[in-house]
Amino acid sequence: MNSKHAQRRFLLSICCFALLSPLAFGQANKPTQREDGKNRSINKPAPPEPAELSQYGIYEKTAPRATVTTPIDTILPLTLKPGMRIALIGNTLFERAQLFGHFETLLYQAHPKHELVVRNLAWSADTPNLQPRPANFADLHQHLTHEKIDVIFAAYGFNESFDGKPGQRPFRDSLTKHVQFLKSHAFNGRSPPRLVLLSPTPNYDRGLVKAGTQNNERLADYSEIVRKVAIENKAGFVDLFSSMPRSTPVPWTINGVHFNEAGYAAFAKHLFGGAFAATPLAVNERIRRVVVDKNRQYFRRYRPLNTFYYTGGRAKSYGYLDFLPAMRNFDVMVANRERRIWDMSNGKTNSTVISDKNVPPLPETKQSRGANRWISASEELAEFKIDPRFEVNLFAGEEEFPEIAAPVQMRWDSRGRLWVSCSTTYPHVYPGNEPSDKLVVLEDTDGDGRADKSTIFADDLHIPLSFEFGDDGVYVSEMPHLTFIKDTDGDGKADFRQILLSGFGTEDSHHALHDFSWTPDGDLIFRESIFHHSQIETPYGPVRQQNSGWFRFEPATHRLTSFGTYHSTNPWGVTFDDWGQHVASHPIYAAAFHSLDPPYPKQHPKPAGLRAYSGTAGQEFVDFSSFPKELQGGYIKARYKPTNRIEIHRWKEYAYGYDEEYVSDLIFSSNLSFIPVDLRFGPRGALYVCDWYNPIKGHAQYSLRDERRDRHSGRIWRITAKGHNLATAPTFASPVGKLLDVLKRPEYRYRYWAKRELRLRDPKLVSRLLDDWVRRLSQDDPRFRHHQMEAIWTYRCVDATNVDLLVELLGCEDHHARAAAVEQLRYWHPYLDNTIALLQKAANDQNGIVRMQSVIAATYIGTSEALDAALDVLNHPSDQHLAYAIRSALGSASLRRHWEGNPNYDIGRMLSKVENSNRFQEPTPNAAEAQFDTQRNLKVVKLSCLPERMLFTVDRFVATTGQPVKIVFTNPDATDHNLVIVAPGALEEVGMAANAMAKDPKFANSDFIPAEKKSLILHTAPMIGPTRKSLVHVMRFHAPTVPGIYPFVCTFPGHWVIMKGQMVVADDLKDVEAMLAAQEPQIVREWKLTDFDDPQIQHDEQTVMRGMQAFMKARCHQCHAVAGHGVNLGPDLGDVVKRFRGRKLLEQVVAPSKEINPKFQITQFILSSGKVVSGVTVKETSNEFHVVANLLTPKKVTKLKKSAVDESIPSKVSPMPVGLVNVLTKDEILALLGFLEAGGFQLPEHLKHNH
Repeated sequence: MNSKHAQRRFLLSICCFALLSPLAFGQANKPTQREDGKNRSINKPAPPEPAELSQYGIYEKTAPRATVTTPIDTILPLTLKPGMRIALIGNTLFERAQLFGHFETLLYQAHPKHELVVRNLAWSADTPNLQPRPANFADLHQHLTHEKIDVIFAAYGFNESFDGKPGQRPFRDSLTKHVQFLKSHAFNGRSPPRLVLLSPTPNYDRGLVKAGTQNNERLADYSEIVRKVAIENKAGFVDLFSSMPRSTPVPWTINGVHFNEAGYAAFAKHLFGGAFAATPLAVNERIRRVVVDKNRQYFRRYRPLNTFYYTGGRAKSYGYLDFLPAMRNFDVMVANRERRIWDMSNGKTNSTVISDKNVPPLPETKQSRGANRWISASEELAEFKIDPRFEVNLFAGEEEFPEIAAPVQMRWDSRGRLWVSCSTTYPHVYPGNEPSDKLVVLEDTDGDGRADKSTIFADDLHIPLSFEFGDDGVYVSEMPHLTFIKDTDGDGKADFRQILLSGFGTEDSHHALHDFSWTPDGDLIFRESIFHHSQIETPYGPVRQQNSGWFRFEPATHRLTSFGTYHSTNPWGVTFDDWGQHVASHPIYAAAFHSLDPPYPKQHPKPAGLRAYSGTAGQEFVDFSSFPKELQGGYIKARYKPTNRIEIHRWKEYAYGYDEEYVSDLIFSSNLSFIPVDLRFGPRGALYVCDWYNPIKGHAQYSLRDERRDRHSGRIWRITAKGHNLATAPTFASPVGKLLDVLKRPEYRYRYWAKRELRLRDPKLVSRLLDDWVRRLSQDDPRFRHHQMEAIWTYRCVDATNVDLLVELLGCEDHHARAAAVEQLRYWHPYLDNTIALLQKAANDQNGIVRMQSVIAATYIGTSEALDAALDVLNHPSDQHLAYAIRSALGSASLRRHWEGNPNYDIGRMLSKVENSNRFQEPTPNAAEAQFDTQRNLKVVKLSCLPERMLFTVDRFVATTGQPVKIVFTNPDATDHNLVIVAPGALEEVGMAANAMAKDPKFANSDFIPAEKKSLILHTAPMIGPTRKSLVHVMRFHAPTVPGIYPFVCTFPGHWVIMKGQMVVADDLKDVEAMLAAQEPQIVREWKLTDFDDPQIQHDEQTVMRGMQAFMKARCHQCHAVAGHGVNLGPDLGDVVKRFRGRKLLEQVVAPSKEINPKFQITQFILSSGKVVSGVTVKETSNEFHVVANLLTPKKVTKLKKSAVDESIPSKVSPMPVGLVNVLTKDEILALLGFLEAGGFQLPEHLKHNH
């Protein structure tokens, strides 16, 4: 054993008991368990849900609202009374103020005996009439009522000002309405509030952000509107725009708009002076610290993480016990801090140490399902199934490095050190548990492939889902913030912290701000996922997005751009290929999704038919020679759901984009606690995998407070290829010239790290040396065009340009370079004289990917001329990714404004033409396929899937023996389907074998074609549909030479019983009728109840499947539904079995008239005219009966006037015909009962997400 490892283990052994004790981690150290407990009953009853906790939930649907009252005038200077409760509402001006607490501290100090209560209810980018909130989250007025507010300070006008002069009247109207509402409601239950409006504050020029120059003229106009609304509605008004200076001795803002510490100190004085006409006291720093802590705890109560599980759609399972006790405890903690603030203001104490002994413990929460198996790192490694070309070792694990518990993401710095963000706080912050998440730096100082040193750069982070180096510091995700931290004194510890952007969604902590990465041209890209509502203020206006999408952040200018929004779930992982094509998970080919967003709150359409995954966590392209040659150009992907593995994929270009092709597994693990959440190539070409090792994953599946959540494990695995030498990394602390030469390296990560370093150097020097570097490039170099493109990206990294080089690349011979260059038109168009001509040329390019980039670039240019140029793409073929990009681009806010309502454009017709011609377009055949299609007697079958019906559009087709057959199989359904043709009589055997595949999670993304039954399978089409790479598949084959009825079927588990048809093969078409008649169901017996003495009903899988077959054979599905199968004309049999089981259920099947459901009972109506109408009464009003005569035609309703009815006679005969089950055997009837009692066929948990 290496001596340093031995020494470290010895030292760790001294303190391991303390580190692994329940006190340290909130759970006991887990012993090795061999049994997998997934989904097993834990025999633990659910804890009670005390009714008194309900008072702590604040929901939009149920929270009280204030009563209307008579408004009162607000006169400044303001006079506060003891016990008054004050609310700060509006935009980021107040939201950000809670981080510093200056104004609140002045209020407390000026009124030491009043015991004031201050609540910050502000929300980034709020306006009077646009305040997006999470699902079922109580609105502002409900929170004002809950807090019993007496005085309101409101800050509006900044975000609205970006609407310019056209927006002035709408802003005045919306603000007036908002003010009048606030003034006329008794939020405190007794009287109307006093209301003080603030003007926007002046903006400032700072660095490349010219906010003062760009915004102050508009802000003056909008400040005047706020003043007039205040006067007209007798509200108070504080004119901060006029009173605050236009220049300051030190910067007051972080970006020209949002105040820093010094700015908020000045803001507080001006606001206090304007509201109270008094000079405030100097801020007591000790009081201010407690104010900030109070605000921190209240923020967690008012705007908790995971609101989708508190107020939203997933609150039902665990929300009550996960959140309401926590809300109670936060209320207690806030009250404790307020009491300390009052005491300090009165001079009773000077201590900032607060006791929370009165905070009650949180009650036990639910454990509704078993956890997965926990094993040690050495046992985990032994269980890995590893591609024989590779070997795997543990680089770092919790045994030696307990500080890497719960690792989330990894990044390599320029010194060859691996940084890991770790979050034991995840998934939620609970009262009394201050976040202490870490950025840990791991080093392998002796190069043996194992970490031997660790340091902690930061230990006070808040669920850092992602991070990235930049600007001599680290950008960190800390929902709802984007934070920048830095070491300013060189001791290796972060000592500077600044929140750069606020307002990102927090509805689901797994879906929050993540996937930080630098784009090839130097922007920081990141994304959010479904459920989230984000609204972020920037110096250029508010940026809003919901339910998933991408952001690009330009740190130098503080510009944030949102793009590519559409409903996507769990999308993790982002990288770029050799030519800068954006690759992700949901979707895979993300470059096609870069169009700017539609007008908020609209989203782009879902990418039907384009490959998109939930449950993967990133990919790395293989370009290191340390990996096998056959893998070069493809990528390695981490998958954590539903199976746990590291996959090998090819990256394939096609006419309209790119797609992946799964090759094999590099690592496969049957231990579901192995959760690979990130992977990165290291500086020497080994691949590292971040293993968030945990027996529990998921929010919807487990309580957020489940005590079995692992907070001590964490592993980093290292993968190397056998027989391949590791690389020697460049030195990134090199002069600029040497760093530029790294841009010629084939390894993407070397180029990435070099550009990250170049951004730290003198931009003028980099630009000048880059000019020389470009001039010296050799045209004989096979990667000449790529080197030029790297130069273009690097120019943008340092805010420089080379227009001539870009124009050259736009017209060069390499379509990869042309596509990458066209993408740069998004950002370089202000520097070009002929942008529109260049865009139009690209829109007519012979390459589909170039055309795709042109229409996306048009959304960033945003002019009507750009729209006209981009529309030329419609003159060329389009499909899949290109077609999606066209639709999204035309739907973007920047282009939509030019054509919507404009009679000169018929965009709807144009898009319809593109979609209808391309969505299910048959792929272009190759030479052999084209020759097959020219045969004279070719049988062409167009077979599709009925959406949401689990049926094919064709249930039978006929061919003669040996006839060439071409099946064009399409799938417009929301579920994936395949098509399998089997031998006569083999349907059940093949179907059951496909069912068996469902039990093994490794088949979750397979085509569900059982290999062991290949002798019974004639022809197959793979799974096609929304999560697969295609919506279309063409089958070409010759019909069998032996006549027979050959079933075709979808073999997804459970589908095969319902979703099937027949290929009838005959020597002569005259034989078909007799062949079909021979296989029609025959009467077995006229069954009676007395034929079943003691029915034994089974519920095993085989019985359930046979019962489903009987359900279809007896044609029950024509009127009834069960487990989603069938038609809802009669009673849902899932409801029937809740009332009848065993012999009573048998009675309903064999003798349906014995007990008739009144809802479906036939009534005979005798009319005064003598006419008789019979049917089921589906509705009865005060003067009419609505009658359906035939349940098979439920939309055909006869309305009978009650005055015309002489008599109504309920029938004693069920509408269900007697004898339907007479075509079934006794065993089939019993199997049918088993199917009904089991509630249908149940998919395994890991397959339910797609079906």
